[in-house]
Amino acid sequence: MKKPDTRRFDETETRSDRIDQIDQIDLIPDGSVGAGGPVSGPESAGPELFSLYGADLDLRTVSPLSLAFLGDAVYSLIIRTSVLEKGNRQAQKLHNETTRLVRAQKQAAIGRVIYDLLTPEEKKIYRRGRNSHPMHHAKGASLEEYLQATALEALCGYLYLQGRTQRLMDLLRTGLQMTQRRDGEPLL
Repeated sequence: MKKPDTRRFDETETRSDRIDQIDQIDLIPDGSVGAGGPVSGPESAGPELFSLYGADLDLRTVSPLSLAFLGDAVYSLIIRTSVLEKGNRQAQKLHNETTRLVRAQKQAAIGRVIYDLLTPEEKKIYRRGRNSHPMHHAKGASLEEYLQATALEALCGYLYLQGRTQRLMDLLRTGLQMTQRRDGEPLL
């Protein structure tokens, strides 16, 4: 196995030279580094990319609240990325838009509109998340909204851990568009 180039970049190199060199390194799912080009494609940002230890999880044994814990971060990252893709704006405006889309009420609404689009397996995970018993709930949301939001987050965590990020993106895109049209909000 070839070791990655760890030399420091000198000042005579341009930023694009450094980016071109970085693009020549790719991360392989087993954790090794290769020189075949950048990782790309709809499923390239799966759990193996962010796993420090490479542990295999049996998703049947992961609690719905643990799936929701991870799903919360995945959902937030997707929303933040989508908000940023709309254009460069002041940080406060980015924050306000993101906050509007990651609150429990919006997640609950998205979960309700995509439920009929879920496969039986995904519905099972969604129901497990909804039927979980969290110790608290968001102060700005009802318990029902919080449970629906937890269900969506559990589904996000599950699909992410399965490496089914394209399916997750399709569901969230559909849910966001449906709720934004219904509520008369600008589309993300």
